[in-house]
Amino acid sequence: MKKNIALFAVLLLCIPVFAQENLEEVKIIKKQKGIKKSYTLTGNTSLITSKELLKAACCNLAESFETNPSIDVNFSDALTGTKQIKMLGLTSPYLMITEENVPSVRGASQAYGLSFTPGTWVESIQITKGAGSVVNGYESISGQINTELLKPMNDIPFFLNAYGSTDSRFELNTHFTKQLSDKWATSLLVHGNARVAKTDMNHDGFLDNPLAKQINILNRYQYTNAETGWVGFVNLRYMNDKKETGELDFDKDRDKGTTNYWGSEINTERIDVATKIGYVFPDMPYQSIGFQNAFNSHNQRSYFGLNQYDIKQNSYYSNLIFNSIIDNTKNKFAAGLNFAYDQYQEFVNVNDYSRIDNSVGAFFEYTYDNTDNFSIILGGRIDNHNRLGTFVTPRLHVRYNPWEKAVLRLSAGRGKRSANIFAENQQLFASSRVFSILDKNGKIYGMNPEIAWNYGVSFSQRFSLFDKHAEVVFDLYRTDFQNQVVVDVMQSPQEVLFYNLKGKSYANSLQVEFNYELLKNFNFRSAYKYYDIRTDYLSGNFERPLQAKHRFFGNLEYETNLVDGKQWRMDYTFNWIGQQQLPNTASNLNKDRLPNFSPSYSLMNAQVTRVFSDTFEVYVGGENIGNYRQDKAILGSGNPFGSDFDASIVYAPVFGQMYYAGLRFKIK
Repeated sequence: MKKNIALFAVLLLCIPVFAQENLEEVKIIKKQKGIKKSYTLTGNTSLITSKELLKAACCNLAESFETNPSIDVNFSDALTGTKQIKMLGLTSPYLMITEENVPSVRGASQAYGLSFTPGTWVESIQITKGAGSVVNGYESISGQINTELLKPMNDIPFFLNAYGSTDSRFELNTHFTKQLSDKWATSLLVHGNARVAKTDMNHDGFLDNPLAKQINILNRYQYTNAETGWVGFVNLRYMNDKKETGELDFDKDRDKGTTNYWGSEINTERIDVATKIGYVFPDMPYQSIGFQNAFNSHNQRSYFGLNQYDIKQNSYYSNLIFNSIIDNTKNKFAAGLNFAYDQYQEFVNVNDYSRIDNSVGAFFEYTYDNTDNFSIILGGRIDNHNRLGTFVTPRLHVRYNPWEKAVLRLSAGRGKRSANIFAENQQLFASSRVFSILDKNGKIYGMNPEIAWNYGVSFSQRFSLFDKHAEVVFDLYRTDFQNQVVVDVMQSPQEVLFYNLKGKSYANSLQVEFNYELLKNFNFRSAYKYYDIRTDYLSGNFERPLQAKHRFFGNLEYETNLVDGKQWRMDYTFNWIGQQQLPNTASNLNKDRLPNFSPSYSLMNAQVTRVFSDTFEVYVGGENIGNYRQDKAILGSGNPFGSDFDASIVYAPVFGQMYYAGLRFKIK
């Protein structure tokens, strides 16, 4: 009983989104699945396990979704090699991204933050479609992604991962874990990566990927007392990331700030300190209290050609959560308070956009679960923000199992956010565009906060087909925007306009999945995705630029039986991406113009892993095996300080085939 209490406390702190039901998810889902979907959770949540993360290189969090049909992965520009993710067709600013239930990728870290979490640190990832829980805040609009890091109490004493690729990227990860006592354990996670050679496969005179160096260190402490029900975590983290890109002949010591050669540096230093403490009442295991605190300092100094962009964000976040029941365990609730403080020092060339944001909020979330075929979560929160004002955020999630092995889910919710227009659109600095903010009367860069309503319905059915397990899933979601901050690249290729929405903007998303066990240990996963995303711009109504209307995903995985600790694992992923609306380039020179829509294309990735024992394995793999590359990845590359230069219009890979190899070694 006491051990169960301690376990419940750990789960309370570490597993997000509908916390009252997480134990139920762990019990029901089969352990061998790489992606787990519960038919008893109220929210439309899937769990990516560590097994799934091993299917690809997974060098960082941004690269951990290649085999997941719910997340779309794209390159943000033609220079930095940064990958951005989308859910329901919307970019990451509309997602709430948390690390162990604490908001992480936001504000200054929006563009590159996903690359600051090494893949080997990740224990699991929870993905929730639609508006998330009010416990986690008011910003979630299209969904929530929560990352769970390795826990010192459960980790092995030593882990080593070494990685190298044909694009001259090398990584080394080492984990050291020590049990200090029966109640204390600590882990030291050290990550380093570097790209050391220049590559220009498309011969445009620019690096396809940046020269880069990163050192990332995390020291974790975990306390668990099974007798008293107390559990706690302390995280101390330091990260330093440097990127250099631009023309092949650019020399930062000689050419920075000149028009000799175009170049860019993005140097980021980050410090994080986080604590969590939880208590489960010994005589009432259904009642608990948790207290989370996090401080981070994010300092980015960068330039893109002659554009200077510096941003420093000091943030503090605190969340107090109380969980209990009303009369019986069918009726549960979570209530609490949270506080957030953000100090921004932001400079765009000579313009100072520094500000301070702070908010305090209270939330209450009621859950009814008949433990059979029906559950509902009704949540609401009220927040007071110095720029967004005082506002209410309602959320609703419903789950119904109409018959065996079927689940129907409904959701609706409101989200509100302040757009950090420069931090979220840094790829546009790598262009000749002039930045213009048209609105002047709002409190955030002269504009008003964004508001969005998200509605969704999901249906899943498991069944047998030729005596093999099969599953079909239908997800339909719609997001309606009010006061959306429009990033207008449709008016002119020489400027980008920022203004609050003057008409309508919506995002419709349909996803159909079919998963099937072809043979024993041989599984097929597929998905078709249709996006209808349109916005009223000053020059007319257009599809969202650089967003494919049609996408198809397919994945094949096979593994042999484990014999004497040895095993083969093979994985193949196929993506077909339909045509995408491209920004307006009509006034460019003929050689620097693009059509209105991009061509469709396909991508293939594969990996083979050989497990030699439970302590040693090697893997080899390839990305973009078909060697598809975008034509004219950088417009005006011959004259990068001219009016046509633009490296932000990227709809396909810039770098061609990439192959990699690595090894994993453990001491248990």
